[in-house]
Amino acid sequence: MTARERLIRIGEVAREAGVSVRAVRYYEQQGLLTAERSPSGQRLYRQDAVTLVRFFQQMYAAGLTSQRIAQLLPCWSSGHTDAEQRAMLRAERDRIQAKVDDLQAALDRLDEVIAITDAHP
Repeated sequence: MTARERLIRIGEVAREAGVSVRAVRYYEQQGLLTAERSPSGQRLYRQDAVTLVRFFQQMYAAGLTSQRIAQLLPCWSSGHTDAEQRAMLRAERDRIQAKVDDLQAALDRLDEVIAITDAHP
């Protein structure tokens, strides 16, 4: 078994991905992550589970649901999409871009308030 194929424990996945063990278990319950079991019943994950968990965290932070993330996984793993998947990806991208635009507008307003208050001690 090469280092890339090495299986790692749930705690290592959590630590390297910067999440709790509970979060890793949740991703498994949602069908987003698959674990093998050691002879003693411990969860063991492929090394790429860390990258996947980081991806899940980003998508959750962007407002995607577990179900939507599950729909993205085949695109992630195969690199191929059909027309429906591409439409879904573009719709999610547009939704996230709208959030970014709203946040940028809020940031611009805060900068204005800071500039005004900096000018008036």
